[in-house]
Amino acid sequence: METPAPFRNPHRRRRTARSVLALLLGLLLPARAELQFDVFPGYGMGASDGVVAEGAWAPVTFEIYNDGPSFDGVVELVSSQGGQTTVVPVELPTGTRKRLLVPFYATSRYLILDARLRDARGKVRAAHSQLQPRLVTDRQSPLIGSLSKTLSGGAVLPEVPRGVNQLQPAVARLSMELFPDNPIVLDGLAALYLHSSKAVELKANQVTALMVWLHSGGHLIVAAEQPGDIQATAWLRQVLPCEIQSVALRRDHAAFQAWLTSDSRRAAPGQVPSGAAARRRPGTGAPAVEPQQAGLNPFTLLAPDTAFETADMPVTSANLRDGSVLVGTAASPLAIQCARGRGTLTVLLFSPELEPFKSWQSRSWFWAKLCDVPIEWLAGWNASRLSGNSVDGVFGALIDSKQIRKLPIGWLFVLLLAYLAVIGPIDQYVLKKLNRQMLTWITFPLYVAFFSVLIYYIGYRLRAGETEWNEFHVVDVLPHGERADLRGHTYGSVYSPVNAQYPVASEAPCAALRGERDLYGTEMSKATVEQHGNSFKGRLNAPIWTSQLFLSDWWKQAPTPITLQVLAATNNQYVVKVENLSGKRIPQARLVLDGRIHDLGELPRTKTVSLSRSGGQALNVFVNNLSGAFQSAISERRSQFGGRRSGVLNDPFVAAAAASFVSQILQPRSTPQFQPQFYGSVVASREFDLGPNAARGDAVLLAWLPGESLLPPLNKFNPKRTHTDTMLRVVVPSPRSKVQSPTSDAQSQ
Repeated sequence: METPAPFRNPHRRRRTARSVLALLLGLLLPARAELQFDVFPGYGMGASDGVVAEGAWAPVTFEIYNDGPSFDGVVELVSSQGGQTTVVPVELPTGTRKRLLVPFYATSRYLILDARLRDARGKVRAAHSQLQPRLVTDRQSPLIGSLSKTLSGGAVLPEVPRGVNQLQPAVARLSMELFPDNPIVLDGLAALYLHSSKAVELKANQVTALMVWLHSGGHLIVAAEQPGDIQATAWLRQVLPCEIQSVALRRDHAAFQAWLTSDSRRAAPGQVPSGAAARRRPGTGAPAVEPQQAGLNPFTLLAPDTAFETADMPVTSANLRDGSVLVGTAASPLAIQCARGRGTLTVLLFSPELEPFKSWQSRSWFWAKLCDVPIEWLAGWNASRLSGNSVDGVFGALIDSKQIRKLPIGWLFVLLLAYLAVIGPIDQYVLKKLNRQMLTWITFPLYVAFFSVLIYYIGYRLRAGETEWNEFHVVDVLPHGERADLRGHTYGSVYSPVNAQYPVASEAPCAALRGERDLYGTEMSKATVEQHGNSFKGRLNAPIWTSQLFLSDWWKQAPTPITLQVLAATNNQYVVKVENLSGKRIPQARLVLDGRIHDLGELPRTKTVSLSRSGGQALNVFVNNLSGAFQSAISERRSQFGGRRSGVLNDPFVAAAAASFVSQILQPRSTPQFQPQFYGSVVASREFDLGPNAARGDAVLLAWLPGESLLPPLNKFNPKRTHTDTMLRVVVPSPRSKVQSPTSDAQSQ
């Protein structure tokens, strides 16, 4: 048999064999391994949707797909401006896809992140640099989350005038897949819109996070489109202030316009609306402000939309259980609002994603009023970006080590003058007397060496000490019967006699750690944090002879430590009952009620007191009396020179109580409008500040537990000195409080 022509040439035979082998290997072996590493900073539905609120926690989501050999790795997240480094261990077997959610604190509006995936040997397997969310909203601006049924049917907001566009509030579209299950990560949202059909899809841990966020001060807006959605969602039925009935078409709904234009407050003298809010574009629903109307609330100038008001709208009927009617009448409510802990729950008895509401020309203004967008921004009156020092500095002044003493500036000048005198005229006089002027080449270095040793000795005597760890806990108690959600803010300060790193870890199921934030949004203290699930362990960096402040936000469930009831109210008195269930001594307590702060003294197991409406002290006076001390302590505690008590606040309970209401600083209680979180002197995050609760009439109990803690300490090292204090905060509605939008009155007819 003759050999085929292609195989007569041996070189051709080898090439053919290689080709066949390559074909077989290609069929038998998998394709080239790939590693997918995607990063989504902020709230949103993907990389291009991320929105973050300045000065608040936000989620950073990692999606990793390993199509190659298995390896153990570490995800590393760090800000390009420096600061805290967050790492997350991750196991990546072949063919696995993992999603990680990491809490990250947005210190400033100029947030830039670097993310890397390293293997066990430290080799970078994938990386993304210069990551930025699509938008970082100003600390003052509300950020609204939207879990809508349709992409175009969620919350929308009007544009603010061009001159104040840095204050533009924003809406973040959320997806069920990326919705956080960590309540701390939700802190960046001022409000959340939830369609009833999406409520059914929430998982148990996501519901828990949502409820903790609501009771900690969030504003949850639920659209009850279909009664079946509510009936199928047990947790939603329990939290709603009404019993959902059936859906029917309603034609007359002019109550929307009545509620939208109900507030008749005027701007202060000289505040004139300008820019985009000063003129109405035909068909947009934006207000028109004529010269004689300058200073009016722009909501009162919104033109009616006849087509909307006469169109058939599906409306769900409901029987009210608690709360109050926000829009409509008691017989025909369109929106209901109630208090839930420190937060607010609004039920929309219609779908804002359906017609005719979706085409209403004032739709965006409805959302603006419901979500408390300040009217000053929408009208352009006296709206500017305010700045202030972080409230972190107040607690730093309370717990920083007192071992550090400062050199008075006068003594520094004396030392400088002595140095100049010795190396100058004194040296010249002595050497001239000895007729040894050439010895100055020897005496001058000796003087420098002597004064260097002297300065080091003075610094050592002033700043050297023993390792010290102090904690201050501010804990919001959110009771649910015998159990309570404890939402805590733990301030920890470490003093180090050497350059060292100190191990810390949280035992709360949900916790996050960050460094101290300064006036310019810079993270002043540094740490490396290893995130494990929703909690963490880490190492704090402490330079020699310094106190470094850190903050841990956390949440846990525990037996209720303290309860508060406002039993009755007459024209002149309140009757208040407090139960101390903590088993710990509470030597001091104060109660904020009806705009005044009352001293309750020591709290035994049970205490019932009658409080006069005119008793105590005005809350805004109490807070403003300490605002100067706050500003002084914050600025002086970072100064290297000063007096013995420089940057120190003497009474920790009084200082912490006042710091809980920073929105009262330079804000008269007679105008309970929307209170932004920048007040010119002290900055507080939304979930920390209780000012809005006092403004809406809630009763706020502040209880002092010196030397006590409800949580194991963060430090996992043995300091020579340590101290812990705790302040409990309980918020309940008072008989006179009305749950309503801070920028509006409830409309009833």
